[in-house]
Amino acid sequence: MTPGARIAAAIEVLDAMLAGLPPEKALTNWGRASRFAGSKDRLAVRDHVYDGWRCQRSCAALGGSHTGRGIMIGALRHAGVDPATLMTGDGHAPQPPGPLDQGIRVEELPDPVRYDMPDWLADRLLTDLGPRATEAMTALQSRAPVFLRVNGRKSDPAGAIVALAHDGIEAVAVPDVPGALEVIENARKIKASAPYLKGMVELQDASSQAAVLTLPLHSGDRVLDYCAGGGGKSLAMAARADVVVTAHDAEPRRMADLSARALRGGHRIAQARTEDLEMLPPFDLVLVDAPCSGSGTWRRDPAGKWALSPGRLADLTALQAEILRRAAELVRPGGVLGYMTCSILAAENGQQIVAFLNEHGAWREDSQKAWLPGPQGDGFFVATLRAPD
Repeated sequence: MTPGARIAAAIEVLDAMLAGLPPEKALTNWGRASRFAGSKDRLAVRDHVYDGWRCQRSCAALGGSHTGRGIMIGALRHAGVDPATLMTGDGHAPQPPGPLDQGIRVEELPDPVRYDMPDWLADRLLTDLGPRATEAMTALQSRAPVFLRVNGRKSDPAGAIVALAHDGIEAVAVPDVPGALEVIENARKIKASAPYLKGMVELQDASSQAAVLTLPLHSGDRVLDYCAGGGGKSLAMAARADVVVTAHDAEPRRMADLSARALRGGHRIAQARTEDLEMLPPFDLVLVDAPCSGSGTWRRDPAGKWALSPGRLADLTALQAEILRRAAELVRPGGVLGYMTCSILAAENGQQIVAFLNEHGAWREDSQKAWLPGPQGDGFFVATLRAPD
């Protein structure tokens, strides 16, 4: 495919998404109908689509219309590329920009449009983050870095960097996050690389790794990962200390790959069904990585930004509060309840902790830390709460 044809394909996919299809479904449909497209073409189209969807409000304004064509014209202009150099009308390339594609200059855009946020969310972030809201919104407009966690049971950062280099992957250590690497070249090769397949490294955002490092883990502790999902934090805790980890999720299918990942990493992680939890002894640490808006990770999943509504956020915060109540019952006297989200919204973070402590007066907060999205990782929040003795 020519560069212009890739732009045309991205326009087609974006139009399908604007009509209501999720990004992955729209890309899959295009791929099935475009057997002629090679792997590099598919990756290029995917990048165009996600770059445009991440910044759809500003790109649409720059491109003159809230359509796939307008978004791609705006994306090219935002990147400093004259759309007419790719949209030539030749072959499979889109028609050149015309009078209706002129758009609005960036400096004339209202802040929520310039920073690609729904109006209500821009207002919410300004309230929650103050002057740092602009920093966070700007970070969410760009692609996220790729990070790895080095499994300390199999290697160290220096050894992992060398092993990755043998497979053509360049990585560097992340300052202030022991065991974290940032991949700066050939990130798409990671899952086929020997260090990944041998359990030497796992994909995990640097902020998520840093949050796990704040948890008080001691040799022999019984730990429950209450909302385990794919089990990334179960693996990180098992790699960090000689703890006995049990993983649980309300939808066990999310943990389908955990056994294989644990085996690869040299860990033993039990899995428990919801109905079994009350029969188990209390845990020294219960970690709640709560379902959330994912607002700290919208660089990776921009669809979540456009799909979130005030009503959906209210449902999520109610669910988070209920999960905290249930998880607290599984903590031993004097034990710890860890609460995490990949959100930057106060309603899902600090406000949840305040509400929990108001309801559970004998508990106390041991620690709290938050990260904004940026070059060192996603937006993230963690707090540790101590049960009464």
